[in-house]
Amino acid sequence: MKIASSASIHATAIVEEGASIGENVSVGAYCCIGANVTLNDDVRLEPHVTVSGRTTIGKRSRIFSFSAIGSEPQDLKFKGEDTVLEIGEDNQIREHVTINPGTEGGGGITRIKDRCLFMVGTHVAHDCLIGSNVIMVNNSVLGGHVEIDDFAIIGGLSAVHQFVRIGAHAMVGGMTGVERDVIPAGAVTGNRAHLAGLNLTGLKRRGFSKDDIHGLRATYRNVFESDDGELMERAEAVKLSLTDGGLAHDMIEFILASSSRRFCIPAN
Repeated sequence: MKIASSASIHATAIVEEGASIGENVSVGAYCCIGANVTLNDDVRLEPHVTVSGRTTIGKRSRIFSFSAIGSEPQDLKFKGEDTVLEIGEDNQIREHVTINPGTEGGGGITRIKDRCLFMVGTHVAHDCLIGSNVIMVNNSVLGGHVEIDDFAIIGGLSAVHQFVRIGAHAMVGGMTGVERDVIPAGAVTGNRAHLAGLNLTGLKRRGFSKDDIHGLRATYRNVFESDDGELMERAEAVKLSLTDGGLAHDMIEFILASSSRRFCIPAN
């Protein structure tokens, strides 16, 4: 066991032999820390947190009471294989959150980058890959193998189906069921999600230029509001007129990278 001298561990907490506890880590009352857990510098665990499995928590992340981080995937195919959960720096994980590690069949890792907020009762399933600055609102859940890019927001009580991709700056409205990929900067809503336009408010808040946003809107119209050909054909045609970089380019690359070619589209 490696515990830094500056770490503060409550007398009622259980830290198994083999765990690594960094400088200025705070472990609250009745926490349970597994043998293969690494808590990096300045991590703070509130009372009654469980961190298990081969889990790494990045610097300055904070986990609130009754969260279970790194427990076995809720997947009947999981047979106890040695898989990983990596959580980056400056993340806020609120009460009753559950985050599972990867599975052998899904790449073996669940990864969350930096500065994300997981509100009360959210769930991240096995083999999910989550970027930075992502927000999951209360009681939203991700199925296995979901990919979420930077700055996306998942509204409260929403559910994202396994293997779905959600692009950067996308907005999923509350109580939405997402069964198909969501384009970067897309805004989706509904019992079964449909594309309701672009997340313009989020883009403006993050400082994107008017020209970049106008270019994105034009690309959106050409791909999703045109009747010429199939969606993928329209995306291929639009790509020819775009330069590298920018929101419009990112949207087209996201669409063309799809293996399933299934996307949330506007309602009829």
